[in-house]
Amino acid sequence: MNEEISPEALLFFSEKPQALPLYLAFDTRITALFPDTNKRVQKTQITYYNRHVFACVSLLRVKRKAELPDPYIVVTIGLPYRLESPRVVSKCEPYPNRWTTHIVIGSENEMDKEFFSWVREAYDFSNSKKVKERKP
Repeated sequence: MNEEISPEALLFFSEKPQALPLYLAFDTRITALFPDTNKRVQKTQITYYNRHVFACVSLLRVKRKAELPDPYIVVTIGLPYRLESPRVVSKCEPYPNRWTTHIVIGSENEMDKEFFSWVREAYDFSNSKKVKERKP
């Protein structure tokens, strides 16, 4: 696991500290798989990006409270297709062929080979997107 956690990440989990170990497990694996990844802690999510955002961790309530594990994190990934899996709690297509997919993680065991294959696809997809040129 990561030896250091930023004060911003600690603050992010201050209301749900029991979810912190899930985040740390995810963060450690992301850092190992994709060492060029950047991370930004925001008010509602922790964003992982290379050229573009490919994954986010949040504490969104994407189901009724009684249906959510305790603790949990929500991992959101961007894919070029609609992922059909019982593990997906919601998905939308904000742009053609760009799917935002939410997956609830309630234990480290759920961060398995299948899950990280989807994260890998999101990472690769974000790297394949064209960078918009900014006009001077």
